[in-house]
Amino acid sequence: MRRTITISVDQLYRRQPGGIGTYVRGLAQGLASLDESFDVVGLGPRGAVPADVTSLPLRLTSAPLPLDVLTRVWPLLALGVPRESSVVHATSMAGPFGGGASDAVHSVAMHDLMWRDDPGATTRAGIKFHEERLQLIARRDDLRVFTTSPGLAERLSSLGVAGARVRMVRLGVDDATQTASPREAVHELLATHAVTGPFTLYAGTREPRKNLERLIEAHHLARVSNAELGPLVMVGPSGWGAVDTSDAVLLGVVERATLLGLYRDATVFAYVPRAEGWGLPPVEALHAGTRVVASSTTPSVCANDAVVLVDPLDVDSIAEGLLRALEQDGDEPGAAARRASVAELTWRNAALDHVAGWQ
Repeated sequence: MRRTITISVDQLYRRQPGGIGTYVRGLAQGLASLDESFDVVGLGPRGAVPADVTSLPLRLTSAPLPLDVLTRVWPLLALGVPRESSVVHATSMAGPFGGGASDAVHSVAMHDLMWRDDPGATTRAGIKFHEERLQLIARRDDLRVFTTSPGLAERLSSLGVAGARVRMVRLGVDDATQTASPREAVHELLATHAVTGPFTLYAGTREPRKNLERLIEAHHLARVSNAELGPLVMVGPSGWGAVDTSDAVLLGVVERATLLGLYRDATVFAYVPRAEGWGLPPVEALHAGTRVVASSTTPSVCANDAVVLVDPLDVDSIAEGLLRALEQDGDEPGAAARRASVAELTWRNAALDHVAGWQ
């Protein structure tokens, strides 16, 4: 008998799917790799289906409402959830939080408490939305909560989410379906932006929470001491809030294959947000074998010995970290060690963690 696992894919319909979008895609791929007895259903809103959704290995179904309305309705009604679902998993705090078979397991992924940790990085409406959903999740004793950060699990307990309800899961970085662009293609792209040698890479949204202005200042300081850092290249969309990117090289949103090539070819990858829910980009850079500088506030790598950790509020600390990263082995043995440091972070393992949490 096939087991129907319904996961929400509404994040992929949003203008900026971000890290949650990566989680949705990866979880779908991981679940599909586990067991043919699983019928994985992706639940989205009414409307045009993005290519990110149609390419996923799942059966797609739609709720009868557009995205903005559906998000408001899901706390009250599990619209669109197939009745045969034995698991209903909300991949974000948008929902749904019910539905399916009479004995269905219901769960939600909580990625961070960013609206509390850095309230200036969102709107009043955003804060209100997340606070209301947090209270809903705390009230729902039947709702299992999946998180990737031990620190977040502890905080949730203090906010009324019983520890027995919380399940720790891994995230993944493997990308077997996508090959990195050839070095020649990456170099050609960079050359169109006057980057012809070594470069430091940042990948992610450009928004105040990501601390880019301090990173830029620190990069300037460090590059005076060691020109091997090259220019600072930024990949990703603009997010909420204004950011002065100074003379950094902005590539904007690039194809996945190009991003993988940039990770591979960067001299150093730098990621120093003021606050972070988990932080996929530095793990992806390690997966490519690249030297990484990250803030000590990045849960995904804060305990990884292969990473140079810095104080995100201290420009000198970031600058010193960039220079220390250059001292790491840049040859294949060093790259292999960095890849090994994140070897267990696969989407298959992430899916296994979820399935265990649904037992």
